[in-house]
Amino acid sequence: MERLSKRIRCKPTYPERILQIGEGNFMRGFIDWQIHRLNEETDFNGSVVVVPPRRGSVQAMNEQDGLYTLYLEGRQEGREIRESVVITSISRGVSSYEHYDEFMAVADLPDLRFVFSNTTEAGIVFLQEDRLHDRPQKSFPGKLTALLYRRYRTFDGSEEKGLVILPCELLEDNGKKLKEIVLRYAELWELEKGFMDWLERANVFCNTLVDRIVPGFPKKNAHQLEKAAGYRDSLIVTAEPYHLFVIDGPDWLQDELPFQQAGLNVEFVHDVAPYRVRKVRILNGAHTAMTPIAYLAGLDTVREAAEDELVGAFIQELIEHEVIPTIDLPAAQLRSYMKEILDRLKNPFIRHQLIDISLNSFAKFKIRNLPVLTESVKQTGKLPARTVFALSALIYFYQGKRGDEDIPLSDDAETLAFLQGLWADEADVAKIARRVLQSEKLWGQNLNEWPGLTDRVAEYLGSIKQAGMKEALKNMMKSQMAELGDI
Repeated sequence: MERLSKRIRCKPTYPERILQIGEGNFMRGFIDWQIHRLNEETDFNGSVVVVPPRRGSVQAMNEQDGLYTLYLEGRQEGREIRESVVITSISRGVSSYEHYDEFMAVADLPDLRFVFSNTTEAGIVFLQEDRLHDRPQKSFPGKLTALLYRRYRTFDGSEEKGLVILPCELLEDNGKKLKEIVLRYAELWELEKGFMDWLERANVFCNTLVDRIVPGFPKKNAHQLEKAAGYRDSLIVTAEPYHLFVIDGPDWLQDELPFQQAGLNVEFVHDVAPYRVRKVRILNGAHTAMTPIAYLAGLDTVREAAEDELVGAFIQELIEHEVIPTIDLPAAQLRSYMKEILDRLKNPFIRHQLIDISLNSFAKFKIRNLPVLTESVKQTGKLPARTVFALSALIYFYQGKRGDEDIPLSDDAETLAFLQGLWADEADVAKIARRVLQSEKLWGQNLNEWPGLTDRVAEYLGSIKQAGMKEALKNMMKSQMAELGDI
């Protein structure tokens, strides 16, 4: 079979209007797909120059003329979806390490207007050693500052040549933090005041939130997909149908990026924070809460957990009765989002291993689930039982055993040593509960000071230890439903 390229697939030519820092699966399954849709459905008329943030290769991308196939597979509104599209929005890939001059020349493109990035949360960082004359700078913000300065000088500080910068890293206030670092580099490099003023007047840094599960290259069935398509494609990407892009930017940005006209699930807002809280507490929080419970109940994947009669009911009740009341958004909108999440968890095409998402679970619980505990107590004066049960299950999970099977725990060495040492040396679950809850390293505070929490965690730990996870979960849920019935 011939390799996918414009020799065998027609590819339109668009002006290069977008610089994308990040060549990975997520950006190709999310941003580049949306730009493709903009070109197909609106008069956007723009293509993407892709630059790896590190020493990534763009050889395959250029050999395929930027073309690749995206397969959307999953559940949406209760039905299964399987569809594919050849994405035509990428014009070329450029390595800043191998072809630095070509990378910097992107700044000179007259039609350039947008910068998208995904360099992981660790990518938006200030490195003191970066310098303007480096080829290239090590950090993404350093590269961006150098490129912006080149554009400023090329176009004599024209305000019409400013850029809209939309970082997609999963970092709170990502646009604000990126701008702060760019300004730090401008100061460190002693760049002229005119450039600093141009950065402020002519450029826009947007906070964003992105949401889509993109598993990436389908190793197990890539050959079958290529055979069905009739061409070789080393850049295949798979993704779920669901997508959400939240952008905090000026009102006029909706006209320049007409995502909604293309039927895309994009929200232009003036504050990303509530949407971030919604995603972190409902989607990410559900993942963290369910993982130790489902795994210790003998399940291995997210889908198995969501479809299990008992664990699936726990997930829905947790979100509906404990998480949603803590989020400052309309209840109807949150319930609709919950239904979308439950559909996504049951995606039959994604085998999301619970053990894989158990990485650093205590740190995740602190960010995703502990705020639910805090807000629930403030609002009701009561401990949210399902969240407390999830915390207890997490503590039990770190004993490292599922029956006779060792659990391959993955966390920082100090956390693992503390928890596994505790389980090895102590048989009294009440003492274990107290020791874990008092750890300021884990929580940043002593949770034993919360009225009733230590006793409740000890109670649930004892129930899990004596009756097993399924019976303990069943008993807790019966108790909670009885309480709801009495209200």
